Amino acid sequence: MVDQHRALPGVPATADVWMLVRHRPAVLRRSTQELAAALTGTYGPRFAVWHTDELLFGVRGGRLTLQTLGGTQLPAPEVVCVRQVAGPMHHDREVTLLRHLTRMGSTLVNTFDAQLKSRNKIWQLQELALAGLPVPDTLSYATAPLEGVVRSPHLDTPCVVKSVAGAKGGQVFLAPDPHLLREVAGSLTQDTPFLFQEHVAPSHGRTLRVVVVDGEPVDAVLHTSGNGTLAANIAKGGSATLCTGRYPGAEELAVRAAGVLGLDIAGVDLLFASPDTYSVCEVNAVPGWRPEMTAIIPAIKDCVARRLSARGRAVPRRR
Repeated sequence: MVDQHRALPGVPATADVWMLVRHRPAVLRRSTQELAAALTGTYGPRFAVWHTDELLFGVRGGRLTLQTLGGTQLPAPEVVCVRQVAGPMHHDREVTLLRHLTRMGSTLVNTFDAQLKSRNKIWQLQELALAGLPVPDTLSYATAPLEGVVRSPHLDTPCVVKSVAGAKGGQVFLAPDPHLLREVAGSLTQDTPFLFQEHVAPSHGRTLRVVVVDGEPVDAVLHTSGNGTLAANIAKGGSATLCTGRYPGAEELAVRAAGVLGLDIAGVDLLFASPDTYSVCEVNAVPGWRPEMTAIIPAIKDCVARRLSARGRAVPRRR
């Protein structure tokens, strides 16, 4: 039965495998669209894409329920591939939906706990540092006045300033000296805290992303700033060069970082602390990838298939 309120006509309301994406009218990433097409090719009507704003959830007669806006009752899917970017999630909105799906018995990829650890850059650093992984020195705050934070005697410059929930290189800049840092403090939004992080000079304008799936480094790409700026993100005008296997020490560190956070799928951004040592900048629970990184979609498909098999459900033959 197809609900009349579905954003994707012709997609069945019930399916074993879901992809959960952000609310409309957001345009889905190319990588998300390609992954959805690949999963459709494998699972056919057993696969569906749902936007977070298409679903209602609650309790009825003492049982957890899930339904569409049109009132069609939905059984909990077997596996949910979460492509809702973790950072911008609201605790009382998208996070609650993920928790509801988990409590209804669905297997999430990535898991609910892993999504939580990844949605805040400070939460990530807490876990990574406690596990002994190299991370840049970082300072943040709860409710302290920002003007007071930037005057802390333990805050050195130059330092990288970024939102604890930012994505795609947004809300990131380099503060070269204390004077500038104090000047801009009054202009920073207070809706979400910022963190102040050590500037790893050898990596200025260069980051290495390693995509890890089920504990294996699947692909890697070197991002380089095109104009000498700090951020090397493609969204900020940077370039990308495939480098899978070129930095084995970095790939090993990326696998460890993904494991510490419990992520089945992760995009681990690494900084060059020296020519042969690395520091974990941040970990993305919903990584994007370049079109030429062709190993990632098959790896994610295998990851989903393993979760289905673990639940005793049949997996279609490869297509």
